[in-house]
Amino acid sequence: MSTLVLTAHGSRDPRSAANARAVANRLARMRPGLDVRLAFLELNEPNFIDVLDQLPNSRDAVVSPLLLASAYHACHDLPKQIARAGAHGIRQADVLGEDERLVSVLRERLTELDVSPLDDGLGVMVVAVGSSNTAANARTAQVASTLAVGSRWAGATMAFATRHEASVAHAASRLRRRGARRIVIAPWFLAPGRITDVMWTYAQDNRIPMASPLGPHRLVAETVLDRYDQALADHVAA
Repeated sequence: MSTLVLTAHGSRDPRSAANARAVANRLARMRPGLDVRLAFLELNEPNFIDVLDQLPNSRDAVVSPLLLASAYHACHDLPKQIARAGAHGIRQADVLGEDERLVSVLRERLTELDVSPLDDGLGVMVVAVGSSNTAANARTAQVASTLAVGSRWAGATMAFATRHEASVAHAASRLRRRGARRIVIAPWFLAPGRITDVMWTYAQDNRIPMASPLGPHRLVAETVLDRYDQALADHVAA
């Protein structure tokens, strides 16, 4: 039996770990013959290296990052910890990225706020965590334009919660300059946590509606399985 090691970063906020567990449970239901094991890089249990140590055969396993962006944790932290664990032959799948299925979940979250794609007075602010990796930020920024396809919104723009030069406040100003009379926040986050709580406070203080994070949606799990399948296919092709 092949093993999918669903790997999340970990957080002091219990809602983040609960979301990862919900995704893992959904994966197991969607693919009954697959051995799904949840792991966290830090702050939560089970620890990633401990999970790798307990694998019956690392050559039959794929590490599937429960991460949206291909930045530090996916490109450096995960490979470093895999090497530290001595998990020879284990494969690492791609991150979830800017997959259109996830963008459709974001649209669904906006629909829950009664947002209409025909509202030409609306500005949509997609907010991601942000990275010191400018290339990763550029890829993430594509989410806003993809989300706006087919809409009549006054604008859709990207903001990064941890990047001052692309802050939520700056993004709101950009949208208003484009003619937005109303603004809504669409979090490009998998789960609620401390950063989304800060965003929520800003939204409340400025009377801006804010959608829910992506959560353990079926399409999130489907995207994880797609990355897992691709990692297996790439290994066979090699």
